[in-house]
Amino acid sequence: MLSILDRYFLRELGQTVGATVIVLLVIMAGTSFAHVLEQVAKGSFPASVMFQVLGLNMVDSLSTMLPLAGFLGVLQSFGRMYRESEMHVLASSGMGMGGLLRPMSIIAVLMIAAVSTVAMWLGPLASHTSDNLVAAANRSIIAAGLDAGRFTELPGKGGIILVDYLSRDGQKLGNTFIAQERTNKDGSLTMKMATGKNGHLYSNSDSSNRYLALNTGWQYEIQLGADNWRRMRYVRNDNALSAIQSDDETDPIHNLGMIDLIKNPTPDARAEFAWRTVVPMMTLALLMLAMPLSRQTPREPRYGRILIAVLGFFLYYNLLALCRGQLAKGHWHHPWPMWLLSLALFVIAANAFRNHYVARKPRKPSA
Repeated sequence: MLSILDRYFLRELGQTVGATVIVLLVIMAGTSFAHVLEQVAKGSFPASVMFQVLGLNMVDSLSTMLPLAGFLGVLQSFGRMYRESEMHVLASSGMGMGGLLRPMSIIAVLMIAAVSTVAMWLGPLASHTSDNLVAAANRSIIAAGLDAGRFTELPGKGGIILVDYLSRDGQKLGNTFIAQERTNKDGSLTMKMATGKNGHLYSNSDSSNRYLALNTGWQYEIQLGADNWRRMRYVRNDNALSAIQSDDETDPIHNLGMIDLIKNPTPDARAEFAWRTVVPMMTLALLMLAMPLSRQTPREPRYGRILIAVLGFFLYYNLLALCRGQLAKGHWHHPWPMWLLSLALFVIAANAFRNHYVARKPRKPSA
């Protein structure tokens, strides 16, 4: 049964942590949006799916953002109570360590459950869904903006295409007209036009390039500014569309589920497994660290401890990333250094928190 004081702490902590999550989401959305736009600009995937990819990337990034949000949220909430002397009033009324540890334990359990769910299941699922979405979009003509009955610019080829029918999946076409302008070696221009009764889209074996195959039609090549031109009747005419640029951020190991990850013996899989298991421990250690770090006097600068906390978080995060890099390179074969680092931080933070509540011995009067 929760007391009035427990409910008060839970409400304050919940509101502050929730607000911090929203602020960090907005900041991260701006950064992720710029990155997605860069990928669209270089042709990694079409613009029609960029908002879906952005949303899925945001879900995947929650595993890193939630521990930081919990850390800063608790720091802000308790820091305000210390600055406004609420903690001193509660302490003088008999509240000890248990008064803070009970609501913090509930917050920690909820945060660890959310982080574990995202790190071990939801994040990899979102990343896998995003990669499948991009792959499906790159295989579809619809993703390139083609629409029946309307002239459409060929993606990356400097030509236009017109079709009178387009299947719902964007793979099959009806009567098709394509016109492209080509610059010859002598600098002259040649207009190439092709018609076909029907066509379809296909990719090569490694899905790195798309082609548009036209069946039963005519092809015309007309040199601009000259009177010679050529006409050719064909049974099938293949036209290359823009190449599918590979996404440098794609990580197949990150898309694997936990069971597949355990069965995979590669160093990358070991590093990914270690990271997913250490993130809940990182959340617990940061929440524990926030309690002694939030203790401040009313005269201290409001954001002084926040700055120290952010610097400490990045130091801790980079040390974990360094350990992960050693695992990925095969230099280390066990993830215990990452776990020990988080455990050491938790012990140091718990000891610092306990020292604040240890009764100090009175000083002996000097002779």
